[in-house]
Amino acid sequence: MEETSEYVTLVSSDGFDFIIQRSAACVSGTIKRMLDPQSGFAEARTGICRFENIPAVVLEKVCEYLYYNEKHKDARDVPDMDIPPELSLELLMAADYLNV
Repeated sequence: MEETSEYVTLVSSDGFDFIIQRSAACVSGTIKRMLDPQSGFAEARTGICRFENIPAVVLEKVCEYLYYNEKHKDARDVPDMDIPPELSLELLMAADYLNV
């Protein structure tokens, strides 16, 4: 049985790599399914998820949210995360696609 890494790599459409903890990445239902060894997806073997329609500026904010969500999952009265208005629409579309 092959051991899975604690970290995974998310690759943006413009070629930027974001190496994040697997536990944070799996906050996203889409990424969790991609990395599931039972899925048979290449991402499950390589630990690399490529997002051809998510640019780095958006994927960086997504990664920030994944860690933010993991950090505050059991907290009450969580402060709002700072989201630049110019990224709002793209972040909304990415969040819908990634199921977060």
